[in-house]
Amino acid sequence: MSNSILHIGAAVVAFGLTALLGKLLIPFLHKLHFGQTIREIGPSWHKGKQGTPTMGGLMFILGIVLTMCAAIPILYRTGATETQLMQIKLFAGLGMAVAFGVIGFMDDYIGVVKKRNLGLTEGQKLVLQFAVAAAYLGSLAMAGANTATTIPFVGRIDLGFWYYILAAILIVGLVNAVNFTDGIDGLNSTVTFFVFLALGLCAGAQSMTGLSLLGTASAAACIGFLVWNFHPAKVFMGDTGSLFLGGMVAALAFGIDMPVLLLPLGLVYWMEILSVVLQVTYFKATHGKRLFKMSPIHHHFEMCGWSEVKICAVFGIVTLLGGVLSVLCVLFG
Repeated sequence: MSNSILHIGAAVVAFGLTALLGKLLIPFLHKLHFGQTIREIGPSWHKGKQGTPTMGGLMFILGIVLTMCAAIPILYRTGATETQLMQIKLFAGLGMAVAFGVIGFMDDYIGVVKKRNLGLTEGQKLVLQFAVAAAYLGSLAMAGANTATTIPFVGRIDLGFWYYILAAILIVGLVNAVNFTDGIDGLNSTVTFFVFLALGLCAGAQSMTGLSLLGTASAAACIGFLVWNFHPAKVFMGDTGSLFLGGMVAALAFGIDMPVLLLPLGLVYWMEILSVVLQVTYFKATHGKRLFKMSPIHHHFEMCGWSEVKICAVFGIVTLLGGVLSVLCVLFG
């Protein structure tokens, strides 16, 4: 079986499983009353979303994991050869994403049980997130990964011990930035679809077939989730899904040894988390004044009159352009 056929098959299966799981999971979440509690400070028109099932990220988590469990044995039976380090990057990356999803599930579950939009404390989440990032980086180190990273048009740069410090901060920062991007119907799924697509192409360009397959399956699963999450959403991914997506983006970027690509690829993510930091800082410095009408930044555009569909389209196009730039950097850098 050729790689192209395997990629197409993985995409079809990941999309189909995720979309089908929505048919089964959404009524189950309704039955358990696992509905989203909308924040009091949120846009007033979001009150209509109250009670929409959350934790829907389980759909694409299962879709991706089950697809990869079927695709990986087929990949290696076809004679694909990858180093032990590449195999570790694939399995450890998938494990890291699932672990972040578990943290998100804990956060969602506590929030749902208490019937408020709060789950784990910020401190608890950060401790768990850094522990997961450290475990991932530790597994790569034990597998023989070095502390150098590739920068297109520059080459390899060895950061020494600082690599682990900076990598852990980047992973946790990215995961939380992806989490902040989840706030309106379809936004996180749309943006992250283009990120996965670009990272999958970058992996394929470097003959990293396993990671390329993972990127393809993840992108397709995002589309499968959009079947249920596009405006008006019938389900939300919750922290279960958004933290998993953040972990998967980090796994692919570090897997191809080019986390620097997260700068153009993750422009929307960084805008989202930076808008929150700037809003809080400005609010405290000016004793109550606001820099944006509301943060994260997608809510600012909502308050300016943009529809949720328009925000998804514009943010998606920005990410698509960042993806094109990233792929060109890998091909010609």
